[in-house]
Formats: sequence, structure tokens, C-alpha cells
Amino acid sequence: MAKLVMLFALCVLPALAVATRPMRTPFTVEGRVYCDNCRFSYESSAITYIAGATVRVECKDKSGVSLRYSKEGTTDSTGTYRIVVAEDHEDQICDAILVSSPQKSCSEATPGRDRARVILTGYNGIASNNRFANAMGFMRTEALSGCAQVFKQMQELDA
Repeated sequence: MAKLVMLFALCVLPALAVATRPMRTPFTVEGRVYCDNCRFSYESSAITYIAGATVRVECKDKSGVSLRYSKEGTTDSTGTYRIVVAEDHEDQICDAILVSSPQKSCSEATPGRDRARVILTGYNGIASNNRFANAMGFMRTEALSGCAQVFKQMQELDA
């Protein structure tokens, strides 16, 4: 019986201590938010980055129904946001999501570019704790003049 107690103390208790200890190095979710000035629904040379846009990192359970974690951040002068996430979300589905734009003329979230999946676990082989999300965008209410020229240039590049 004493051996069993000793085995428990040596094997199980250290594992429990490690499992309940907070992460030493948190994850940093980083990405950019842009304004699609031409309403192309994708990035082009006509985009501008938005300072002061609000982005939220959300993690839900595997079924995608129950919200388990949420934290908001704001973009800097270059349109870049950095949101620190202290917990590991190994069994959860996490996304960076557009919340709002400070530009009234560019506040409609671009369909399909309004969220970006991020993996927030240290148990996947990624050595860095920096997680880079795809750029997300808002569209202008009305396209700027000169967008036809931008589109033409893009077609010439594809040819």
C-alpha cells in the first residue's frame, strides 16, 4: 500500500501541478484590418489599413456552439492588432473576428473576410507563440473613383 501511495505521489501529483499551472508564455494573435476602397471583396493596391478598428478573438467548444473565451483588441496606426491570449485552447475552435470600424464610410464587413481562424494551442508542433491571422476587411459604402483603373491593372498582371 505504501508503494502505491508513493507511486501516486511521484507520478500523478506532478502531472496535476503542471496541468493547473498557467502558461509561462502567452499566445499573441496578430493580424491587420483594411478598408476595401473599391469593393472588390479582396485585397488590392487600393486598400488602406484602418487604425482604431475593433477585433475580437473568440474560442468556442468543438461543436462551435458554446462560447468559451472572448477578448477584444484595437488596431494601431498601421491597422495591426495584437491580442494576448494567456490560456491554451487546445480543444476549442478559435477565430479573430471583425467587430467595428471607426470609419463610417468603410464599416461594412467584407463577406468571407470578416473572420480568420487561429490555432491557440502549444500542442501542435508550432514552435512560436505568435499566431498570425489572415487580413480581414471592411468595404466602403461606395467605391472610390479610380477603381476601374486598379481593376484594369490587375487584369494586365494576370495576363
